[in-house]
Amino acid sequence: MTLYTTHPSPLGDLLLAGPEPGTLASVTMPGQRGGARVEPGWRRDPAAFAEAGRQLDAYFAGELKEFALPLAPRGTAFRERVWAALDRVAYGCTATYAELAALAGLPPRSARAVGGAVGANPLTVIRPCHRVIGADGSMTGYAGGLERKRRLLALEGVLAEAAG
Repeated sequence: MTLYTTHPSPLGDLLLAGPEPGTLASVTMPGQRGGARVEPGWRRDPAAFAEAGRQLDAYFAGELKEFALPLAPRGTAFRERVWAALDRVAYGCTATYAELAALAGLPPRSARAVGGAVGANPLTVIRPCHRVIGADGSMTGYAGGLERKRRLLALEGVLAEAAG
């Protein structure tokens, strides 16, 4: 069974879902490309992800720089390796796809495949795929939309534009 709730954020109401109380398998923004959707058999439980909600609120208030939550995303071994590398890209920093490949112990030529794994990240915001940029420093694809990516990077002090 999957539990879920929604949580308000500056990016819209986030869909939080997971296999048991407190353990997140996905965080999805409204309209997110490839994001989770409530499915038949899912059970709404607003209390199940109260701690995730508290940490998200603190992050968006600029008071939290690293999430400490039990996570249970499902992906291939390759994707999970890339997602683990994403966790190593610190708040207020960015990495290119080639740099992320290196963090994952993969050759630079795997940057395109790394990009696919980043795009399939089921834990948006929590697992910081918004911190991955193009080799030339450009804002590249983001499943939640480039405007949201810019807002998250501005919140973290990477971009000069206002976070609010």
